[in-house]
Amino acid sequence: MELHTLTIDQARQHLADKKISSVELTQAFLDRIFAHDERIGAFITVDADLAISQAKAADARISAGRQATFTGIPVALKDLLCTKGVKTTCASKILDNFVPQYDATVVEKLKSEDAVLIGKTNLDEFAMGSSTENSSIKLTRNPWNTDHVPGGSSGGSAAAVAAGFCSGALGTDTGGSIRQPASHCGVVGLKPTYGRVSRYGLVSYGSSLDQIGPITRDVTDAAMMMNLICGNDPKDSTSARNEVPDFSAGLDLFRKEGLKGMVAGIPKEFSNVEGIDPEVAAMFDSAKNILTDLGVEIREVSLPHTEYVVAAYYIIAPCEASANLARFDGVRFGFRDHSADDLIDMYKRTKSTGFGLEVQRRIIIGTYALSAGYYDAYYGRASQVRALIMQDFDKAFDTCDIILSPVAPTPAFRIGENTEDPLTMYLTDIFTLSANMAGVPGISVPAALSGKGLPIGIQMMAKRFDELSLIRAGFGFEQSVGAATGFKAAFPEL
Repeated sequence: MELHTLTIDQARQHLADKKISSVELTQAFLDRIFAHDERIGAFITVDADLAISQAKAADARISAGRQATFTGIPVALKDLLCTKGVKTTCASKILDNFVPQYDATVVEKLKSEDAVLIGKTNLDEFAMGSSTENSSIKLTRNPWNTDHVPGGSSGGSAAAVAAGFCSGALGTDTGGSIRQPASHCGVVGLKPTYGRVSRYGLVSYGSSLDQIGPITRDVTDAAMMMNLICGNDPKDSTSARNEVPDFSAGLDLFRKEGLKGMVAGIPKEFSNVEGIDPEVAAMFDSAKNILTDLGVEIREVSLPHTEYVVAAYYIIAPCEASANLARFDGVRFGFRDHSADDLIDMYKRTKSTGFGLEVQRRIIIGTYALSAGYYDAYYGRASQVRALIMQDFDKAFDTCDIILSPVAPTPAFRIGENTEDPLTMYLTDIFTLSANMAGVPGISVPAALSGKGLPIGIQMMAKRFDELSLIRAGFGFEQSVGAATGFKAAFPEL
């Protein structure tokens, strides 16, 4: 038995049965990281001594009969989540030595069950990107083909799970940054409803868009992580008070009733998107057939304001980024350029040197759009479009339970292919942005391999706070896709 191949659910059971120890499990992941991550580049920080000490504490808890779901399970964290006493860089020079004095709420929840925090993963700087090529620290490669990107911005987390470096990981999703890299790396990524998971301790990119969520080997593990991380948090003013269900009930519902009676909507506007790879289109047709065979009714729906999603998002997100990143000025914490002659020059030099080009581009866009005389024309109007997008989804969900689409127009592209063309890079998120603009949950489930052996995922979206439908449908699809197509999610050869 190769320990790195165990899912969270399998590892939990083996730990309970005393077939393995957390120290053994953690060491297996560490050995694999040390053997292969120099080539993959998934992690920014790995503290082996800390991980082993946490594993020993977990084994003691299990021996005392106090095992919780995540006790002894090695989990990776996107390096955008504050971890007390552990460096949190946001993959940016401006925070390259920042060590938080507190834990993010999701980190507290993992620690409360004695999970093993095995390391902090790479990302596009401040989560601004779709390929993890914008990190100021290192390049992350797709474990399935190291000439290709892992997606972004949570590319490090997705690559770590796909490569067998951890049992599961947390990422963040502002415009598709969990689902898109999950699709490109052949794993499951779930973006919860906005407000479902506390954002306290998350270094914000777009405050009205960001959401923390799980990246896992399968849908069962995603449901387990959702059970732990969701819930109201008084420290987060955007945290929802909605009751949190047992997300594993979605798995049980499929086992009892299948998917009969569910209705899946296909947005007619998505059929007009240019640049969809033929293999992605073929996967989507196959996925519809699989769901139909499971008893799902396929129905056309309309999201009429889809054509404005990219434009509206790339006004709202940069505006919020401009406000959020204003704090990194070289005065209170983080990098400071000491060559400046005066305060204003220090501000300029610190930000120009500390931020990468993509972050600077988005700050400039956002600052301009928020400047006097332009707020109503840009941010105000984009917010009005966002309200219309929300209404589109509300109307669509009057007639369907889930909405289906590809996750991305193409499989993972080659490293460097889109770096000189920001607009093309932005358009890779065309299918995922809507969920963030509307605040609805979405999941990416592995569906096929391209002719080049690169994973392709299917996206499902549901109405706000209905992650149970996503888990039910995603689990059913996951159980059926192998039998229908011969594809089975597996570990890439490293």
